[in-house]
Amino acid sequence: MNDEPKVPADEPRPRPTRSMAEIQQEIETVRAELAATVDELASRLDPRSQATKIITDATNPDASPEARRRARIVLGVAGAAAALVVAGLVRKAVRR
Repeated sequence: MNDEPKVPADEPRPRPTRSMAEIQQEIETVRAELAATVDELASRLDPRSQATKIITDATNPDASPEARRRARIVLGVAGAAAALVVAGLVRKAVRR
């Protein structure tokens, strides 16, 4: 059987000791992973790249039908919103 003493669940388990070089290497690895994650999020949230992707999906015949449909819906909603803003501005200008 297992000869190790049981540690209660609420007590922290002893960690193996690591050298300073191992800790620094782990920190560098985690920093690199974090930087890659931040870069990926920044590219996903960039409005210019999102607009380019939507336009490409809407006009590319090789895109999947689902992607084309979604892109066309987004472009339609954006166009309608722009038309409402312009109509509101024109109406406001005419009333003056």
